[in-house]
Amino acid sequence: MVRPPLNTAAQLPVEATGGAPADALIEVLHRLQERQVWLDRDTLRQVARQLRLPLSHVVGVASFYHLFLLKQPTPHRCAVCLGSACFVRGALQLAQTLSERLGVALDDPEGDGGWSLQRVGCLGACGQAPVLVVDERLLTRLPLAGDARPQLEQRLDEAGLPRAGEGDGRASAARPTPRPEEQP
Repeated sequence: MVRPPLNTAAQLPVEATGGAPADALIEVLHRLQERQVWLDRDTLRQVARQLRLPLSHVVGVASFYHLFLLKQPTPHRCAVCLGSACFVRGALQLAQTLSERLGVALDDPEGDGGWSLQRVGCLGACGQAPVLVVDERLLTRLPLAGDARPQLEQRLDEAGLPRAGEGDGRASAARPTPRPEEQP
């Protein structure tokens, strides 16, 4: 994806935010990402320079929020919540299922076959755990009990997730996420 370079301070959407520079940071990052799709290192440097903030602070804020993309995104994104509520309700099992289904590894920044799968700390829907975001669609209360696999697969089909080897998913190149019992 080619985009014009952000080469002048006047192109940063700071003036419309008002307030102190640190208060403007999230709004500036949001507006830049709307315009550019993702936030590269040069853009973050320019934001830090114009807002007179340390680059480490700008990068820290941008990397904390999972909706800020710091790498060029795949056409389709899947984010599985591994926050406390989702974790205790089987989010690792869900991550493994998604990794196998999409044929991509969890947190592989390049994704594969048009899809990426990332873990996020919390999606703010703890009362509806476990949850997942497919592109921009939130899926809640995903069934993970042993006999609920057909219902889970149906929900994933309805959300448009391909199965490995079909559509955009490619199982052959996958590095599946380790099962919970295999993780250290």
